[in-house]
Amino acid sequence: MTADTFSKGLWRENPVFVQVLGMCPVLAVTNTAINSMAMGLATLFVLVMSSTLVSLLRHLIPKQVRIASFILIIATFVTAVDYVIQAISVELHKALGAFISLIVVNCIILGRAEAFASKNGVLDAMKDALGMGLGFTFGLLCLGGVRELFGSGSLFGWHVLGPHFEPWVLMVLPPGGFFTLAGWLWLIELRKGRAT
Repeated sequence: MTADTFSKGLWRENPVFVQVLGMCPVLAVTNTAINSMAMGLATLFVLVMSSTLVSLLRHLIPKQVRIASFILIIATFVTAVDYVIQAISVELHKALGAFISLIVVNCIILGRAEAFASKNGVLDAMKDALGMGLGFTFGLLCLGGVRELFGSGSLFGWHVLGPHFEPWVLMVLPPGGFFTLAGWLWLIELRKGRAT
């Protein structure tokens, strides 16, 4: 495997913009850049750690129980992340809500465990997970940044559009997630069209 193992998740196979995976947290928690960053980093940690452990144990896990074993491994790291976020900020933990626990069944993580980590060595599994996790975090930040900027005039809680800016309340509501994702997908397709 080459550096491509890492870089494919950042752009060419980006989980949010290309594979359109993990839409539940993508649409639900991206109303602010801070929530987006926290969910992205939590998913990144779980993805890297679970892929590493799945790759290490791939020859020891019987095929009959591999999915159940993968879910158990993932759930262990999700529980750790849940407690860490709660210890750092109760407010952030409340903002992310049940979506932290739903990382266990996030198709990106289980898919990478099944499709890549269980079939490759530890270093390649870590590179793949790191690339996919950073790509997912990038996707969340793209949505969260736009939604927070237009929805409240701020970015990471800092007011940047001035006191005369009239917030587009729709952007911080659930429909804003759909509109923002559609806009990003449209821009990416335009870019692809120009590249070919």
